Amino acid sequence: MECAIDGVLVHYAEHGAGTALVVLHGAGVDHREVEAAVEEIVPGEGLRRIYPDLPGMGRTRGTDGLSDNDDVVRLLVRFIERLAPGGALVLGHSYGAYLARGLAARRPDLVLGLGLHCPIGDSAGDVPEPSAVRTDPDAYDGLDAKLRSGFEEYFVIRTVRTARRYRDQVVPGNALADEEVLGRIFSGWRIDLGTEPFAGPTLIVAGRRDSTAGFAGVSELFRQYPMATLAILEDAGHALAHEQPEQLSALVSHWIRRSTVR
Repeated sequence: MECAIDGVLVHYAEHGAGTALVVLHGAGVDHREVEAAVEEIVPGEGLRRIYPDLPGMGRTRGTDGLSDNDDVVRLLVRFIERLAPGGALVLGHSYGAYLARGLAARRPDLVLGLGLHCPIGDSAGDVPEPSAVRTDPDAYDGLDAKLRSGFEEYFVIRTVRTARRYRDQVVPGNALADEEVLGRIFSGWRIDLGTEPFAGPTLIVAGRRDSTAGFAGVSELFRQYPMATLAILEDAGHALAHEQPEQLSALVSHWIRRSTVR
């Protein structure tokens, strides 16, 4: 599906009906990665799940007028206004979590609840060295040799299941990333996060083994998100949603209930 906003054609996938849940993927992939993870962990009824391709990634087109991340936040505000004028739950992974924070700062009235999954921010800070928690003997059986280094960089739990998820939902989006567009937008990286706390229900989840975003800085977010639940999961890295779906499902389900029961 596509939504035209100020000359930008935002491509997105949508499932279900009910309260809107807008899910924002990380950098260098497309909506298919978070779609695969989130569809596995959220309730199948009562939620209208919306997965846009962010500018410079996937099949979203017409992004020449976007010059920085604040422009992307403004585009996402318009996207939610168009598709969910009554507001939406917003769940972001990594770079998508940074954009989600910008959305909540700019238009808190549109954000029914804020979910930050392995969030990154203005800078990476201290991160642990890459390490494997588990590597099954048959983990690489269905993975081409040229994909192994990327798989090992992203996943700390290496099984047939996680290798298949990387091959089928992560790698295809990598191929569609437009480095020129991303370079232009990321050159204006810093997002205006405002100074006022976001008072809505918030979930912050990090992986202790995350060598991309780390986990040490997430506790600092409590100052801006006074209604936050914070969880740091052992045996999980930046691909936490794929590695610990049961734990994340419980946390996300609790956050959804907090955000939708008034």
